[in-house]
Amino acid sequence: MELMCSCDDPRRRVRGYSDVSSPTSSRLPWARFSAWLECVCVVTFDLELGQAMELVYPHDLRLTDKEKTSICYLSFPDSYSGCLGDTQFSFRLRQTGGQWSTWFVEDGTYNREVPVALQKETAHYFGYVYFRQVKDSSVKRGYFQKSLVLVSRFPFVKLFHSLLQLIAPEYFDKLEPCLEAVCNEIDQWPAPVPGQTLNLPVMGVVIQVRIPCKSDTPGSSPQRQLNQENLLPAPFVLPSVQELDLFRCFQPVLIHIQMLWELMLLGEPVVVMAPSPTISSETVLALTSCIAPLKYCCDYRPYFTIHDNEFKEYTTRTQAPPNIILGVTNPFFIKTLQQWPHIIRLGELKMSGDLPKQVKVKKLTKLKTLDTKPGIYTSYKTFLHKDKTLIKRLLKGIQRKRPSEVQSALLRRHLLELTQSFIIPLERYLASLMPLQRAITPWKNPPQVRPFRQEEFFKSLEHAGPQLTSTQKGDWLSFYRQADKCRHTWR
Repeated sequence: MELMCSCDDPRRRVRGYSDVSSPTSSRLPWARFSAWLECVCVVTFDLELGQAMELVYPHDLRLTDKEKTSICYLSFPDSYSGCLGDTQFSFRLRQTGGQWSTWFVEDGTYNREVPVALQKETAHYFGYVYFRQVKDSSVKRGYFQKSLVLVSRFPFVKLFHSLLQLIAPEYFDKLEPCLEAVCNEIDQWPAPVPGQTLNLPVMGVVIQVRIPCKSDTPGSSPQRQLNQENLLPAPFVLPSVQELDLFRCFQPVLIHIQMLWELMLLGEPVVVMAPSPTISSETVLALTSCIAPLKYCCDYRPYFTIHDNEFKEYTTRTQAPPNIILGVTNPFFIKTLQQWPHIIRLGELKMSGDLPKQVKVKKLTKLKTLDTKPGIYTSYKTFLHKDKTLIKRLLKGIQRKRPSEVQSALLRRHLLELTQSFIIPLERYLASLMPLQRAITPWKNPPQVRPFRQEEFFKSLEHAGPQLTSTQKGDWLSFYRQADKCRHTWR
């Protein structure tokens, strides 16, 4: 079924991805392109205007003025970061336009078939940035400063940053004709169908990916799922569309991974203060992914600046901080966000011998000066104990020079098992509320589902709690009681 929106442009129809590959829709301008991306933006530095939107492609896409301004500010590292050369990072911003800001809107098929953490956003955009700053004597400021930005509703951080690594250097040399050619190639891509091996040609390279589907076993290796086709040239196989190097992101805070997992599950307000937008955005995205297979449902901003539309809303002292994770680089935030309960202050990674130096947990009262040392500033007391066995394995892996991919797999497996141990007692109790199959007959009224009773569930934890599937020690009951107040933060 097709629905027409209120505008006259026939391109702005509501379709599912199954239609994008049809012969009819493939002739519509930008149908396949818009199945993956909203647009591609070029942001440059203007001496009079500051950051300015130089180009939006396709040209007839309409971003609101607020969205354009936000993209401009979020596409440049702030002056404190001192980023020279090429820098990649991500941001996420709230959509300010109406419902019909893009040509095509999914019919929900994609979101029903993927794990919840990979669902397409409906109210936010992701921005994937490739920023270049190099000395250039032909420019008045003495520096060439420009960002190429992919704007999408998909959380495919790995795919889109890999794509930028291919196209951005070429674009900075050849400018708009190169960008137009790339967009036309993307407009030939197959639809983003979960569970299928997708070959995505661009600039003489074929990127081969597979978007996970709901039926996949959590934690299974995505590489085994990819088809080994005899393609020439040989494809660039991307093992995952979204998984970051979790171990690298968490290196300075490895011994506190238990605390971070609890804070995410409880939806606590957290600020990540980092020396660069790369570290800021990767750390925030790693935090949101550490409760997989659950989806982190609070707001999060991998990179946030003082120019953001929500700056006043998030820095007010007249009300409690909202349930959000902010990634920032400007030291000014140390002063404006002092009232926030959890602040992770990161520096450049330092080694202590063969091992990465671990930040310490410190009192919030010590967070006063702009040169505040790295640390986790919080008064939070964990409900569960640290898993010393995991920490020893990871630290021993560093000494033995174990590949980062293997370290990340160990860490991801631990977090997955921890989250599953948290979920299973809930699933078991909910199953007990369902009527028995033999009670369902066509000759009687449907039996009622028993109501969820908190105390009954908490009582069930004594004999059917996480202790059956996890070796993690601690006060699980109190943790469940706290998590029960925060059920809106995950699903």
